[in-house]
Amino acid sequence: MNPDLTNIKNIIFDLGNVLLNLDFDASIEAFRKIGLNDEVINRKHAYSDPIFYALEVGKVTTEEFSNQVRRVIKNPLATNKQIEDAWYAMIKEIPANRVKVVQELNKSFNVYLFSNTNEIHIRRLHKEFKDQHGIDFPSLFTKDFYSHEIQDRKPDLESFKKVIELSGVNPGETLFVDDLEPNILSAQKAGLQTLWLKKGMEMAEIFGETVTSES
Repeated sequence: MNPDLTNIKNIIFDLGNVLLNLDFDASIEAFRKIGLNDEVINRKHAYSDPIFYALEVGKVTTEEFSNQVRRVIKNPLATNKQIEDAWYAMIKEIPANRVKVVQELNKSFNVYLFSNTNEIHIRRLHKEFKDQHGIDFPSLFTKDFYSHEIQDRKPDLESFKKVIELSGVNPGETLFVDDLEPNILSAQKAGLQTLWLKKGMEMAEIFGETVTSES
């Protein structure tokens, strides 16, 4: 599948399961080892305690997050490091082929990032990315937007309006790429063009064809 980029000047990528490989089960298992149970977390509803979402929209500090997680898992002896390690366990690698495709797309488009994430994940991801690829992660993008910094998260329509305003893009000339249908539908309401990266679809293959055809 080759996306129609006619009249497209800007591309906004989601991070998780688009550029970055994720393994939610790894965090679930890591939290279970320090006391979390299935009343708090499950695969269908993910992290049901509101503290996880408060962190994602920048409403609490990392210290407040760890304090609340200790209460949630009923383990006052869990250290901040154990909690942050468990929360980060879901974060895997950004494959080199995806990095290369983004770099190539930058030659023809303004490339942005918009991710539901948090300070713990991004701080460590930036360091590990530079260690692995030798470049700063934000250098891949004209601008990167994170939910904890703009204090709004997908699929809330307001989050897309903020990104559109902060980036200055024309929505009709902008393609938004995400793996979750609710985010895609909300992006469409904001006027963005969209590509739903469904399970089994590989960003590097789809946009690699575009890069090849334009070079």
